[in-house]
Amino acid sequence: MKITSIQTKRITIPLRKPFKTALRTVYQVEDVLVTVRTEEGIEGYGEAPATAVITGETLESIEAAIHYFIAPTITGCSLSELDILFQKMDSCIMHNTSAKAAVDMAIYDAYAKMLKMPLYQLLGGAANQIETDLTISVNDTMQMVTDSLEAIKRGYGILKVKVGKEGLADVERIKEIRKAVGPDIILRVDANQGWDPKEAVHIIQAMEDADLNVDLVEQPVRADDLSGMQFVTSRVNTRILADESVFSAKDAIYIIEQGAADLINIKLMKTGGIHEAIRICDIAQTYGVECMMGCMLEGKVAVSAAAHLAAARHIITRADLDGPSLCATDPYKDGPIFDEAKIYLLDTPGMGITSLPV
Repeated sequence: MKITSIQTKRITIPLRKPFKTALRTVYQVEDVLVTVRTEEGIEGYGEAPATAVITGETLESIEAAIHYFIAPTITGCSLSELDILFQKMDSCIMHNTSAKAAVDMAIYDAYAKMLKMPLYQLLGGAANQIETDLTISVNDTMQMVTDSLEAIKRGYGILKVKVGKEGLADVERIKEIRKAVGPDIILRVDANQGWDPKEAVHIIQAMEDADLNVDLVEQPVRADDLSGMQFVTSRVNTRILADESVFSAKDAIYIIEQGAADLINIKLMKTGGIHEAIRICDIAQTYGVECMMGCMLEGKVAVSAAAHLAAARHIITRADLDGPSLCATDPYKDGPIFDEAKIYLLDTPGMGITSLPV
């Protein structure tokens, strides 16, 4: 079964409300959709957002990487030889991980459809549902409290709270949110590289002293400051989750061996797709380090691929797959069911998505 064509199109989906972090403010999802077609007529789908502040990619660069490098390299290759496909894709152009991820997940989708298997089963999983958190954007404290209470009314028991802009004022934000939501809601804190190492220790210890019961703090310092992250991890009791610092299996090994983080956040847009994400899962399993399955501001196709992987691997114990839940509309007629905090995977072949929006 050979790949006969790889095509792209763009999709724009408005968000329910602006998505604000220490790095950026976004008002709508803007993604590149990918269709991989085979000679038997099977179509596999993929998707990638432009997250230049993290991956360095734009919509235009994603399209260019696919059209001028990836597609000419793997068109005509057999879908059954996944290892060869991904080796060729990785070697034809450096970096460009989001572009590679979109094609990678489309290949996996088509391959699972060829075998008439749900993707999560193909990847070795048995569970067909997962629970995701919901992101609370960084705003003034009262707005964040309001947004947190609204999320709980929607059925979320886990909130990921964005901070990283105002130092110790972030502690007050978490205090007010904890007071409003009560002790049973799981709170995760994401600084998006917003603090320096000493500041991070000071802030996290203040949260601990206030007994705020934070599940984890995500990427407290700059992605390239691994010694700074190790400084933080070794001085606080709260678990530290590495996100922007981990793009590859090599990154994961270094961070784990250096004690730079307690947990690893896997995102397909950083890893270049499922095949490298699986390598990270295997490494984490070997070291006994739990992982989170995360996403950028992605639509249903990309998040569905991530959800299938999360359901397939036991080492992935947390999910931050709220992209579709942040969107104001769902342009897809099928695929996994995103029912607020619960994501239900269907037993239809591939990712369960049978067509893209017109």
